Amino acid sequence: MKELLILTGERPDSIKGVRDRLSELGHEDFVAYVVWASERALERGILPHTNLGPLDKRDLARLRKVTASQGLMLESSSERLLETVHAGSPGKDPKVRLATLRAAGELQIPFTTGILVGIGETPQERLESLDAIAKVHSEYGHIQEVILQNFVPHRKYYGEEPADIAESASEDYWRTGIGRHPELDLPAWACEVTSADMVGLVAATRERMPDVAIQIPPNLADWWPELVAAGADDLGGLSANGDHISPEHPFPSPTRVARDLAETGRALTERLCVHSGFITEEWIDPSVMGVIHETHPTFMPRTTRQRIGSAGAVLAADGVASLIDKAHSGARLTHAELEALFSEQRPEAVEDIRQAADSLRAEMAGDTVTFVVNRNLNISNVCQVGCAFCGFGKGQRSPDAYEYGEDEFRTRIHDAISFGATELCIQSGIHPDWGLGDYTRWLRLAKEINPSLHLHAYSPMEVDHICQVEGITPAEAFGHLIEAGLGSVPGTAAEILDDDIRNQISPNKLPAQRWVEIIEAAHAAGLPSTSTVMFGHIETPASLATHMNVIRDIQERTGGITEFVPLSFVPDQTRLGRSMGIIEMSQEENLRHAAVFRLSLGRSIRNLQASWVKMGLDAATESLAWGVNDLGGTLMEESITRMAGGKHGTLRTPSDLIWAAHRAGRPAAERTTLYGIREEYPLPLPDFAEWTRQLAVAA
Repeated sequence: MKELLILTGERPDSIKGVRDRLSELGHEDFVAYVVWASERALERGILPHTNLGPLDKRDLARLRKVTASQGLMLESSSERLLETVHAGSPGKDPKVRLATLRAAGELQIPFTTGILVGIGETPQERLESLDAIAKVHSEYGHIQEVILQNFVPHRKYYGEEPADIAESASEDYWRTGIGRHPELDLPAWACEVTSADMVGLVAATRERMPDVAIQIPPNLADWWPELVAAGADDLGGLSANGDHISPEHPFPSPTRVARDLAETGRALTERLCVHSGFITEEWIDPSVMGVIHETHPTFMPRTTRQRIGSAGAVLAADGVASLIDKAHSGARLTHAELEALFSEQRPEAVEDIRQAADSLRAEMAGDTVTFVVNRNLNISNVCQVGCAFCGFGKGQRSPDAYEYGEDEFRTRIHDAISFGATELCIQSGIHPDWGLGDYTRWLRLAKEINPSLHLHAYSPMEVDHICQVEGITPAEAFGHLIEAGLGSVPGTAAEILDDDIRNQISPNKLPAQRWVEIIEAAHAAGLPSTSTVMFGHIETPASLATHMNVIRDIQERTGGITEFVPLSFVPDQTRLGRSMGIIEMSQEENLRHAAVFRLSLGRSIRNLQASWVKMGLDAATESLAWGVNDLGGTLMEESITRMAGGKHGTLRTPSDLIWAAHRAGRPAAERTTLYGIREEYPLPLPDFAEWTRQLAVAA
């Protein structure tokens, strides 16, 4: 057992008998008793989570010293319900409950809240309740999960002990696998709740709070698998002794849940009552943090050096040397050999990998460091997918959602032309209202403004969306896009081309095989593409090996990939980063991976790019000695990494990138999207200040 859930009605010490008993035990009030009980739990390595009803800031602070997390259901923000279901219950006043949520935020308490659905509220009031929670969370960032709980009517427990009912129901369910829920009529004030209602609320919660877990109590309705498929990602506590609030509704066993989830390609993972992203000194009292560290170390936040799953085989030094030589020759490494290289961290072996990658880069691409002058255009951040690793996408009703108009689009393109851009990189969220006409409209408008601009646009996920909406094949979609002006395709939306990992970080995204199908359709249509990987999250050496084999397979079949772009995960403002406690990848790890990526590709893909927006320009410059030959684009604007918490800016000038290459002792050249050379900037290294001044005068 890892959690002690302390749940009670409001102010039990207002009852004389309870107050007298507390006094006999030496406690000034009920909160003092809970503090004492929590201390006893911590002594046993058990983490307290309390839900004591509305509390003031003083009581929340007292509990913060001995709890890992706290909670209070908002239930509803509708004051109208104070006249019906909540009549005579002043503690249900939404103003009172929201004050508790806000006080918890001020105290930096990891907090659980949620809404109760089916108590007579309207659909609009449900959304308003979620808006109220989202508003508080936007101020303090302390909501770790939102519970979407459907109301179920209770039988009366006259003469019965709810704990006995709960334990009996649980034992029966876990033994037989059959839940025998009582069929009871709804009270007059209640309203029916359907699975479609709940699916809609999952989507509404995700778009309002993309970084917050969505919990669905699996004992209150049999539709929980449908809600998980819709985007819910937490099942709360699967209590062995039942639900003492709804005791006749037992929880399914973890084994049964894990089996049911496995059939859908998902995995059941245990967590603590406090989510991993909040297990820091900022959020947890030192006395509680010490218990977590000593008793539950496996739940401490994961760094990028602490991968989930197998670390791969550790090879002897001569075995590593043999693998490096094999990769340097261009020979294809087996899955196990790639896994071993991605796992290797011994300094002497890493240095050998670096030297081999740098030598292979010199043979494949020469010494010139290339870059492209381009502009990113993220036309809209409205997205229906809900990837856990993304801080960019927003729901249509989100106050942070945006969508360019034509005037803004034109202005940004004219700015790009003035800057000297030869490429527009156009990508957006998966907008539910967009069809083929919307995607072709932007391409035609860009070509109308400047026909010479190369349009590098629309990820495989966007193309898949076009196909789904229009009922056409990828080949047909690319035919229309080429006619509108498309010149090449970004190989984004790949993340990790291993469906086990994809299902964990973005179950709504297109499967790996569909990504491959769309990229190969682009190549067949005469469109080159880039290729990418997102690493530094929950991937394993094995999944990286799978990914690299898929990329190499595509290139060997089609030859249509121009470059490979490693994208290290930026976790700070993402649900995946917060929930898994992921720390941003270090420069050393970034460089080591770059070298292994170069060796993984052998002689199949000529160009390996460093993403300065992900790793910073200093690290990108250093990567030029680790197998990298390209510094990417100037970008001018970049919303996806920035919204995930990126700290390295959204614009680099050509002189920045030229200077970076020269600092690494390498000549530089501006290129086109497809690697034609436009202008060379040879060594020797000039005086940077004077050189920058001359460039400005020339411009």
